[in-house]
Amino acid sequence: MPRHPHHIALKKLAANDPHIAAALTKIGLPPPRSRPPGFESLARIIVGQQVSVAAAASIWDRLTTGIAPFTPENVARRSIDELRTFGLSRQKATYISALAADLATRRLDLEVIHALDDAAAIAELMKIKGFGRWSAEVYLLFSLGRPDIFPSGDLGLAVAMQRLKRLRKRPDPKRLIKLTEAWRPHRGAAAFFLWHFLHNAPLGPSK
Repeated sequence: MPRHPHHIALKKLAANDPHIAAALTKIGLPPPRSRPPGFESLARIIVGQQVSVAAAASIWDRLTTGIAPFTPENVARRSIDELRTFGLSRQKATYISALAADLATRRLDLEVIHALDDAAAIAELMKIKGFGRWSAEVYLLFSLGRPDIFPSGDLGLAVAMQRLKRLRKRPDPKRLIKLTEAWRPHRGAAAFFLWHFLHNAPLGPSK
């Protein structure tokens, strides 16, 4: 089986970063994580904003069971109140409804966005209602497999970086970006590793 590109990138990062090398020895490689590009992944990111992973998974299951197949056309036919019955807040129901309508009518063309470079794709994705920088970067990372994307506004990544590098303070997004400069052009692999580290590394100082 071919090795995952993020795993190859991580080996390169470990060769130059002793903190990553030490952590990699302890917890191993992160599992491959990806989602297909398109409406479902965009909607799932909106569902997951500012709620726990478990709550997001529960709402997503109800939504995709209740509307099957989960296509822009099928979702666009539902009212906001109908979408709310699956557990969505009014705001998220409005965002997903607008996204579905824009895709169903081709006002939004994802193929065009997918062909853009990172910065331009992020700028276009941020025009989607309910999509900020974090959401756009998560989509590029998980669904398009862009290798050098690092969502600096992600709290989990900040906490993981603080632990990995044994920093006194949790880095803010600006400091986090500075700390990841040395990891270019493999910051996507580093992000996946930091999430893995956050959930699997033993707490307390390293022996």
